[in-house]
Amino acid sequence: MEDNSTAGAVTPSQQFSIADIVVVVAYFSLNFGVGIWSSCRANRNTVSGYFLAGRDMAWWPIGASLFASSESSGLFLGLAGTGAAGGIAVAGFEWNATYALLALAWMFVPVYISSGIVTMPEYLQRRFGGERIRMYLSSLSLLLSIFTKISTDLYSGALFVQVCLGWDLYLSTVLMLVVTGLYTIAGGLAAVIYTDALQTLIMVLGAIVLAVKAFNKIGGYSNLEEAYLKAVPSKIVPNTTCHLPRADAMHLFRDPVSGDLPWTGMTFGLSIMATWYWCTDQVIVQRSLSAKSLSHAKAGSILASYLKMLPLFVIIMPGMISRILYPGLRGLMIAVMMAALMSSLTSIFNSSSTLFTMDIWRKLRPRAGDQELLFVGRVVTVVLVVLSVIWIPILQSSSGGQLYVYIQAVTSYLAPPVTAVFVLAVFWPRANELGAFWGLMAGLALGLARMGLELAHPTPRCGVPDQRPWLLTDIHYLHFAVLLAAATATVVVGVTLLTPLPPPAQLKDLTWWTLSREPPQPSGSLAMDLKDTTESLFWSNVCGINAIVLMCINIFCYAYFA
Repeated sequence: MEDNSTAGAVTPSQQFSIADIVVVVAYFSLNFGVGIWSSCRANRNTVSGYFLAGRDMAWWPIGASLFASSESSGLFLGLAGTGAAGGIAVAGFEWNATYALLALAWMFVPVYISSGIVTMPEYLQRRFGGERIRMYLSSLSLLLSIFTKISTDLYSGALFVQVCLGWDLYLSTVLMLVVTGLYTIAGGLAAVIYTDALQTLIMVLGAIVLAVKAFNKIGGYSNLEEAYLKAVPSKIVPNTTCHLPRADAMHLFRDPVSGDLPWTGMTFGLSIMATWYWCTDQVIVQRSLSAKSLSHAKAGSILASYLKMLPLFVIIMPGMISRILYPGLRGLMIAVMMAALMSSLTSIFNSSSTLFTMDIWRKLRPRAGDQELLFVGRVVTVVLVVLSVIWIPILQSSSGGQLYVYIQAVTSYLAPPVTAVFVLAVFWPRANELGAFWGLMAGLALGLARMGLELAHPTPRCGVPDQRPWLLTDIHYLHFAVLLAAATATVVVGVTLLTPLPPPAQLKDLTWWTLSREPPQPSGSLAMDLKDTTESLFWSNVCGINAIVLMCINIFCYAYFA
């Protein structure tokens, strides 16, 4: 039998046209230029300047950065791949963000700003007192960042580079890490946000061009459903639906029992996951805390929400079309993917260094000054870059597809308890430290138990009977997220009601019901810089009207594709 492995190989020079090379070189040059400019422009010599961009960010870079940080290379490939495999239902992961982003700006950010915090674990410590919840959440967030976010982004981005370009996977990934690490270390959050704004522009414009070309080749949207349902692989497993296009491919809402993404899970379970990601995760909230006013934070959330409506049309549907044909434009495609990878990595590096410096290092060194904290923040970013490089061969040797599935499971089994505790902390003043801590511990135990089952009984391949325990076969992971959040909340409420009330002084400016509605006295401290939640009536109304328009668009799209 003839070996075709080398015959089918394509060298990078054969793959790239002059136009492709120009696009890729221009992308890296522009990215590096914006990184240097924003690093020089940023106030990098104070804790507020480095970790919160001096709290001087306008709405448009914040909104662009929120979008870019969430559209990682793993998500980019995941959305397109899931679209190709199962149709449009995965768009719910993007559209659900609208409501979480509005909740972030209107409900959570005012509390975070008035409490004067820099990190999310710091908020829980101020709200409940004690150190153990803060240390647990800081450690959990860092572990999730290093072993889930960084690894999936690196794996998917490097895999794309290797498949599309034929470049050496290790060398190209190290190059990207060095470039992103340099301006993250040099410029702090300001550099990350401004380069994210550039990445968003590249991602959106590039994805639109690719989508238009794909739709033109297929003959428009009207031909998509018919062509998709006929796009059957040449080899399928007999007597199963494996690899066959789903009959409900063009429906957003799917059967709550037999659906691959049941509408009940996508409505309730996904809302819990979205609240964790958009309202309590350091990567996201840090951007909103950098806003120059509450109105800018709200406008940033609205811009990000509008952008999150696009992926169905510019990522998922082109992914479905790719099942039928290959759209081309390799140089532009690599620029779009690199934008997704680099924006998500810089966001994770910056937020993780903030978590370690402000939560863990300040606990170890309570008297550390600004210069020491800034130095530690930069060193942590270097360490994260080095850890990422060490990860690459591990990712190469492991089964990437299974790794990606496990990592999604890790997040979905560890995040719901955090959501429950944050929601109760912000909206239920009676909640106390004992209830929150034991709720988190109970949620962790239940989540780890389900995750252990998942690892011990992986999903069977096509054609193999599913003999996993009922907890895995009958309870979708999005339904489990609802049960896990409910169980955590039950423990928090139960323990809280059996233990003493938190003192009133501990609640001032730390819950939605105990916010001070008056502007704070001016002060040079970081805490006072953060506490101003006042906004002009005009801009408050503008943001409110835009939020209503956005929700109407979102509801219309849901109804149209349901």
